[in-house]
Amino acid sequence: MIKIKILSGLSLFTVLFVFGIPSHAQTVLEEIVVTAQKRAQNIQDVPISITRMSGQWLESKFAGGGDVLELASTVPGLHVESSNGRLSPRFYMRGLGNADFTAAASQPVSIVFDEVPMEKASLKSFPIFDLDDIEVIRGPQGTLFGRNTTAGILKFDSRRPTEETEGYIKASGGNKGTINVEGAVGGTLVENTLMGRVSFITQHRSDWINNAYTGEDDAFGGVDIFAGRVQLLWTPRDDFSALLLYQHQDQGGNSASAFRANIFDKGSNKLNDNYKRDTVWFDGGNNNPAKIKSFGVTLKLDYELTNHTITTITSYQDIYDRFARGDIDGGYGCLFTCGGLAPGPHGAFGPPSNPFSPFNSPFVVNVDTGGDQTVEQLTQEIRLASNLDGPLNYQFGVFYFEDEIKSVSQNQSAGLTEFIVGSISYIENTVWAMFGQGSYDVTDQLTLTAGVRYTDDEKDARHEDYRPNPLNLDPISLNDSNVSWDVSLAYAISADTQVYARVATGFRAPTIQDRLEADEAVTTADSETIMSYEIGYKALFDKVRLNVAAFYYEVDDMQLVAVGGDANATTLLNADEGVGYGVEFDVDIALTDNMILSGGFGYNKTELNDKELTLPVGPLATSRDPLDANGRAIIDGNPFQHAPKWTANLQLDYTQPLANGNELYLFTDWKLKGKTSDFLYESVEFTFGTQFEGGLRLGYRDTVRNFEIGLFARNITNEHNPIGGIDFANLLGYVNQPRIWGGEARYSF
Repeated sequence: MIKIKILSGLSLFTVLFVFGIPSHAQTVLEEIVVTAQKRAQNIQDVPISITRMSGQWLESKFAGGGDVLELASTVPGLHVESSNGRLSPRFYMRGLGNADFTAAASQPVSIVFDEVPMEKASLKSFPIFDLDDIEVIRGPQGTLFGRNTTAGILKFDSRRPTEETEGYIKASGGNKGTINVEGAVGGTLVENTLMGRVSFITQHRSDWINNAYTGEDDAFGGVDIFAGRVQLLWTPRDDFSALLLYQHQDQGGNSASAFRANIFDKGSNKLNDNYKRDTVWFDGGNNNPAKIKSFGVTLKLDYELTNHTITTITSYQDIYDRFARGDIDGGYGCLFTCGGLAPGPHGAFGPPSNPFSPFNSPFVVNVDTGGDQTVEQLTQEIRLASNLDGPLNYQFGVFYFEDEIKSVSQNQSAGLTEFIVGSISYIENTVWAMFGQGSYDVTDQLTLTAGVRYTDDEKDARHEDYRPNPLNLDPISLNDSNVSWDVSLAYAISADTQVYARVATGFRAPTIQDRLEADEAVTTADSETIMSYEIGYKALFDKVRLNVAAFYYEVDDMQLVAVGGDANATTLLNADEGVGYGVEFDVDIALTDNMILSGGFGYNKTELNDKELTLPVGPLATSRDPLDANGRAIIDGNPFQHAPKWTANLQLDYTQPLANGNELYLFTDWKLKGKTSDFLYESVEFTFGTQFEGGLRLGYRDTVRNFEIGLFARNITNEHNPIGGIDFANLLGYVNQPRIWGGEARYSF
């Protein structure tokens, strides 16, 4: 009944909105083409909630040398966070995500880069440059894109080789020693046969965070990145093409997240006087280094038949050198195995908690952990797509996926002088699937689209324990199969407006962590499935593009990860059910021929339903949840972890033509997010309120000589926003990036 009432209310809202706005006149806004259904379509014709980012939007977001975390809250319902810095971003959509930071963690938001799914978190950290666009596709996408897409996908598409020689070089410099250089060149190599494109990016930021414990200034916080991409497009005849893509990255001088001990007072989520953005107190972690090296090769073949296209995509991705280490407690000193408090200007582990606590926990305060990781991923897709003139079109195919992870866990606990190996985990995942989707024009106005996918997923793990008292661990094997499907109806009210309804299911495969526990149940999770309902309205008016969607979903056996608590555990578990509903909209308004205002809003109401599920609470955290007889939080009814209650974004793109034909330009963008809980249990300290950030880009563009110069700023108001915490030993948090500002120049040819 609740679901019926929610959907009825959302349906009524949409119907009233549809018939409350006239649909006529020719638009001055550009057409947006997306490939959310693996074929080029106008975004207004696709019965899915989608936002596409390109052009100034992307240029501005990454002007300060930021990484994929810059996408957080930039479109409705999208959240991105990381406790591992740039190396392992985690994505959330419509409230669904996964806070698991271990190497083998799976996420319900899939990242698809140049038509290749990047499954493990480390593969999702490839630098952003020379892109054509980013598509944010909401809701389950299991039919065409596979399992582990229960929340949606982010689809990144690189700029392709062109016949004409063209390219660009862009350089910028800013505060904190920020230097970014990016460029590309492409064109015909052999007339009518071979085209190519080479692109690269190099980024640097100087170390700027001081370590007050060691007395070292500018100890870490910097960035050193190089990445490149080479593409060759071979077209020996009109009915065949082959695209070979090679990409490489070397992020050798990065820093992991800066964990900061006791930057909250007990009973408050406000940053206290212990917090200084440019200062930490680390007695371990070797100043939190982080690095990653990887390469990938993808071969895409297209065979054009009379009325069909055969496409094969073969890809191999290899992370061959990844290492990260961190002072996880964010301070210094310990209480148990060190034999007392360590002296220092800021108390036991500086800065001290307020009030001080003896920590009723078996863990020492100083925790220094990290490790190495390698990942190999092989994917193969073959599909047949029709190109028919009639009412029916379809595509179907097969997909194979295989990856192998080697995860080496290392630590330097109290009393040890070496950073030693504690364990090694080997995890393999093999998947194969068959899929198909078809669309049929029932009438000139009504289109039916339906798809189905069968997936078989198998995981195998073995662990080697090198600790002083090793566990005798048996190998672990998990296997599951699933049939997912979706059905949508789209009705064209006019040539420029449509309403649609979509029902979709999804499947997230079982998971194994790369951790060692005597009880394997805490390192594994069963499959989860989702049933999602969505209604939407898309319209293109004289100077307005408007897309509105309302959704409701239920997740059965929802995969969760409980992090921290008084036992400092990272436990996988399944909740009986998770429920979410909400509304989201995107709008573009051409205020004038030279000024476009864009914005979006997403509301997400999420709720865990499991009356038996309880979790340990951090020893200093103030729980908002009722506690059972054992002092564990009862989390039934809580919102999902890292699920902002709402997100909003606003962009203004303005160009002022000059008398000589050149231009002045200004682009400003702002993003906001509402209440967000950092843990599955709700606490005063780790539930963060409304946050916002803004950016600005302005300059001069010479349209004849094809160059531009300008200024930029990210986090222009220098907001200090907590984005996460660790609760096992103290009231620890980590925060967003500081304000970065500077100048830039670009030359295109």
